[in-house]
Amino acid sequence: MHHSLFTLKNHNFIDRKIISSFHRNMDQECQISKSSMYVNWRNKPAIEGQHGGILAASFVLVVEVLENLAYLANASNLVLYLSKFMHYTPSSSSNIVSNFMGTAFLLALLGGFLADAFFTTYCIYLISAIIELAGLLILTMQARSNSLKPESCLSANRNTKCQETEGGKEAVLFIGLYLVALGVGGIKGSLPPHGAEQFDEETIQGRKKRSSFFNYYVFCLACGALIAVTFAVWIEDNKGWQWGFGISTFAILISIPIFLLGSMVYRIKIPNGSPITTIFKVLAAAIFNNYLPKNGRNAVVNTNVSPTSNSNERKEEITEDLSFLNRAITNNSNLPRFSVTTKQVEEVKIVLKIFPVFISTIMLNCCLAQLSTFSVQQAATMDTRIGSLLVPPASLPVFPVIFIMILAPMYNHVIIPFARKITKSEMGITHLQRIGTGLFLSIMAMAVAALVEKKRKKVAFQETLINSTQPLPITFLWVSLQYLFLGSADLFSLAGMMDFFFSEAPFSMRSLATSLSWASLAMGYYLSSVLVAIVNNVTGTFHHTPWLYGSNLNHYHLERFYWLMCALSGVNFVVYLIWAKSYKYGAKTGSNETQMLCKSSGV
Repeated sequence: MHHSLFTLKNHNFIDRKIISSFHRNMDQECQISKSSMYVNWRNKPAIEGQHGGILAASFVLVVEVLENLAYLANASNLVLYLSKFMHYTPSSSSNIVSNFMGTAFLLALLGGFLADAFFTTYCIYLISAIIELAGLLILTMQARSNSLKPESCLSANRNTKCQETEGGKEAVLFIGLYLVALGVGGIKGSLPPHGAEQFDEETIQGRKKRSSFFNYYVFCLACGALIAVTFAVWIEDNKGWQWGFGISTFAILISIPIFLLGSMVYRIKIPNGSPITTIFKVLAAAIFNNYLPKNGRNAVVNTNVSPTSNSNERKEEITEDLSFLNRAITNNSNLPRFSVTTKQVEEVKIVLKIFPVFISTIMLNCCLAQLSTFSVQQAATMDTRIGSLLVPPASLPVFPVIFIMILAPMYNHVIIPFARKITKSEMGITHLQRIGTGLFLSIMAMAVAALVEKKRKKVAFQETLINSTQPLPITFLWVSLQYLFLGSADLFSLAGMMDFFFSEAPFSMRSLATSLSWASLAMGYYLSSVLVAIVNNVTGTFHHTPWLYGSNLNHYHLERFYWLMCALSGVNFVVYLIWAKSYKYGAKTGSNETQMLCKSSGV
């Protein structure tokens, strides 16, 4: 009896030693696994506890305040600069601004691609900041030098037609603008994923912190925007545009050393090769193998094999979603160019499944494009005084910006914890629910915008000012209503999109996938320009003048254009609901078997 008890105790002691040794070994394996995916700024393995975390992400957030200040200080007021000083028509000015902002956001895809494939988010940010700095210096010189601007004209003389910028002066303008666009694109494509990479996704706490990072990223966007649409816009309107561009130049200049200060604590993801190459390779292999002759089809792997197969070659389970891509997997050694792995096929499936969500957000961002184009011009025709204070029309975004700054922390610290208690889930409110809320708010925003424009034109008729350029006796605060709705939509959709694309995308494609959030904005701005052109062509065929044509906004049928946007947004929302309902969130697993063991062992 005593001997048996001693033996049992001794056996338990040995078991505990084995288990303890197993956990120590697993801990070492996990450290090696995680460090192999991330390095520090000196290209040495990142050390958990020393690299990454809240401190590293904080540098990213501070930099984003300065970067967005530099960008929006010009973009928010650019439509008035182009019309007043470069003598473009309101319609042309709106299109130039839409194309400029659209290009800047679309180039985020280039920044994300380069960060994933060849460089790192750390390097891409530094290169992009220098490019944006060069563009801002060119614009500052043009704004300062009269010889680089078109000749002034007397607006009071109706017989004098202002000459638009052309030739070398126009070339200087567009070189400066699109250097800024290239720099902004690179920063937008690298900075958000760089901040998100600082958190460990293998733990619930790490994922929560990452979600909070995206919320506060939008908060910092709003902080930079607040300074841009108040102080910077006031400087541009009262001291001159050379000072406005100078503020942007200074902001992006000091953001570079601040970013570099965080180098010691950053953890940087190692590039994994071109994700676009992987996507095209899998698609090409699937198409090619589909047309193999019958005697070659035997080389195609049977995708119906049980995932519990003991084959050593089988590293990952083949899913039946988008099953046509499964034909890309082949054991035929005679087809080396089309040789792809199961992992690559599954990664491409993930990208294709999140793509409909990207498509459905384009219409929302088409509505957001109105914030920096027609909405600013609407406010410019109205009474912009608040008491004795004269507010620049380009400062209108201050309303949604302040609302975002209040709502973002409230969302993170009140709404989400409450939702987690109700739903008993880690996320509380899912990414797709958050994006859907933004889509619905954009519908409301366009309806409000149409009603406000109808009221504005009614005042113009009543006061017989329909043919005048004088300010109308109606406060511009009416326009702030559509800004509030669109600002709320932006908060819900942008943070939701970035978190969704980063979380759901394959590890090797995260920077590129996160850039889809900005690419959606770009496509929205381009769609806005296309819609204006289509509306003018169609309505010009059936009416004497198109809806959106001329130099006087009072002659526009802007309310009809807003109703059209509202209807298109409604259709888009219905389509989104269908896609979102069928979407299944991917099960987040480690990038290799060691990480899966880390989870199961609690390391």
